[in-house]
Amino acid sequence: MPDPVAVNSMFSRIARRYDVANRLLSFGMDVWWRRRLVRAVRSGNPGVVLDLATGSGDVAFALARGLAAGTQITGMDFCQPMLDEAEAKQADAVARGGRGAERLARIVFRQGDGMALPLPDACVDAVTISFGLRNMADRHKSLCEMLRVLRPGGRVFVLEFSQPWRWFRPFYYFYLRHVLPRIAGWVTGDREAYNYLNDTIEQFPARPALEAELAAAGFRNVASRGMTCGIVALHSGSK
Repeated sequence: MPDPVAVNSMFSRIARRYDVANRLLSFGMDVWWRRRLVRAVRSGNPGVVLDLATGSGDVAFALARGLAAGTQITGMDFCQPMLDEAEAKQADAVARGGRGAERLARIVFRQGDGMALPLPDACVDAVTISFGLRNMADRHKSLCEMLRVLRPGGRVFVLEFSQPWRWFRPFYYFYLRHVLPRIAGWVTGDREAYNYLNDTIEQFPARPALEAELAAAGFRNVASRGMTCGIVALHSGSK
């Protein structure tokens, strides 16, 4: 499992160029993946949402724009430099004004450990985590914490890399191992961080195995949907 200290250090180093790298390395598909996540969350009409491992805040911003106007959204991450980026983006968007600025202004960003959430039991209607579960030192403990803070009937949504369709794997893994680190190193100046990304993606469970982990943590009605040749999957479960 990942070392929390090393993961925190890595994200601290790449925080300022994280968004640019994401857009470039995913060929812009990260925007579409977030839209699918927001659509799934919106179906439950939650009043209080926790976006865990919020990073630079893109998922929290998408949720604020796509959910009902009165929805309370908290973006939580254990890496302060990433939260600093999220708050800077929030302040800039609010200063520019325009459509949705008021919704973005109401997002609360705070520091917190995904394996020991600084929140009371049964306090949120939905938990989202995008490309962050892979970085938890103990996935089971983190999933149990998500279950703990959910209210009865609440739902969890895990957007994460997965194992691609078999015919696509040779092309995908060639990209991960040989192309992505070079581009990421050029964009962020930290190629080693993206070598770590490759390793965690290749070792991460396929959809059925992650569904089993969600069920083992206590979630019910567990389901998943693959996207983009299976390289990403959206998992969900309820309390």
